[in-house]
Amino acid sequence: MKVLFATSEVYPFLKTGGLADVSLALPKVLRKNGVDVRVIMPKYKDIKYEYKMAMKHLCHFNVQLGWRNQYCGIEYLEYQGVPFYFVDNEYYFKRDGAYGYGDDDERFIFFSRSVVEAINYLDFNPDIIHCNDWHTAAIPLVLKAHYSQSFKHKDIKTIYTIHNLKYQGIFKKDILWDLLNLDDYYFTEDRLKYYDAVNLMKAGIIYSDKVTTVSKTYADEIKTSFYGEGLHGLLSAYSNKLIGIINGIDYDEYNPKTDKFLYKNYDENSFYIKRENKIELQKELNLPVNPYTIMIGMVTRLTKQKGLDLIAEVIQDILALDVQFVILGAGDTVYEDMFRYYASVYPSKISSNIKYSEELARKIYAASDLFLMPSLFEPCGIGQLIALRYGSLPIVRETGGLKDTVKPYNRFTGEGNGFSFAHYSSKEMLDIIKYAIWVYNNEKDSFDKLIYRAMTSDNSWCESAKVYVDVYKALLQ
Repeated sequence: MKVLFATSEVYPFLKTGGLADVSLALPKVLRKNGVDVRVIMPKYKDIKYEYKMAMKHLCHFNVQLGWRNQYCGIEYLEYQGVPFYFVDNEYYFKRDGAYGYGDDDERFIFFSRSVVEAINYLDFNPDIIHCNDWHTAAIPLVLKAHYSQSFKHKDIKTIYTIHNLKYQGIFKKDILWDLLNLDDYYFTEDRLKYYDAVNLMKAGIIYSDKVTTVSKTYADEIKTSFYGEGLHGLLSAYSNKLIGIINGIDYDEYNPKTDKFLYKNYDENSFYIKRENKIELQKELNLPVNPYTIMIGMVTRLTKQKGLDLIAEVIQDILALDVQFVILGAGDTVYEDMFRYYASVYPSKISSNIKYSEELARKIYAASDLFLMPSLFEPCGIGQLIALRYGSLPIVRETGGLKDTVKPYNRFTGEGNGFSFAHYSSKEMLDIIKYAIWVYNNEKDSFDKLIYRAMTSDNSWCESAKVYVDVYKALLQ
């Protein structure tokens, strides 16, 4: 079975979010399950020099994009046992970062068309193309509209994975003919039309053979108006080909026993060493050194989706508790400014790190006792999975993948691996924070058992990868 995994970002080549982690970890495990999966992504300017120098040029050709006839090169590199193809075009990809440009529609439609066209030139003819988010959503459409009679393409099946429904790739109508080489036949409500624009995510949903999303709960949620981001009717109509498969994390990459970023390594049988990590992080962040002060960590984008408005409502109440609050992330200015302000007013209570740092993120996971994720919605979430792995008990709102992976502590049965609250309410969030602190202070044995249970729960890709293999096999029957 041959699968071409098309994605806009992969760790460690370029990462802006959880998609990058999925795009390495899932193919690694799929290959261990006997699938010949290869990954294709843009060759960005920000890819490290050492990786670029190791790439091998395989081929080059031109891609038709409306009236444009654009160069496309394909570079090759094997990393951690996974073959990678890189789409090379300096006009589109020799820029800082990956997204946020005025011509992102042109850049990623070019990428999608390049993925399909590359099959004519590669010594690899996939049975399935696995597409991810709006950046590759045009691939199933291009296959059916332009390559249905091609000997190399006509039998290829497509899977489209929605990692976050909020970002849909909505652009002006003229991309139909100007970039996709299509006519007004496709500008209808049952095809690509979305109000007066074109919605690429609609293309992925409609023209793919299977649609997956990254947790079972999120697959149900997005068929409702609250979570459906305007596509709930479409997703309900296509629910027969929609399935939720929970994400995992790479247990080789995220392993507190071997993590090179930590001050002190530990495992589920020596998690008391977390206190040493806490002490060292307190020193590094200029917080009062006390291993018994409960530390609440957050590693997140600073946006409303992540529940930052709830925190804004009760942050002074949180800081009035006997806790230290460590935040790492960047995003909306209003939240960045809020955390900077409170860090200046309460320097002994809160450390605000308005940036992205993989090293500091790992240190926070290892040092913190609790990990806060009060998301408005969360397709899967990776932060809570890493927190569980590192023994930082998650406090989450019961939505999407957070609900599927964090089981609330039941003091009567002893079950659970974290804490949760149901309603999107700052009062409920504050109450569950206070309850978690109470358990930490008054039921230490129970809290330690929760840590052990969190660290030994299986959130790897092993089981989910088997589900993907079954989905692939069913498509090819």
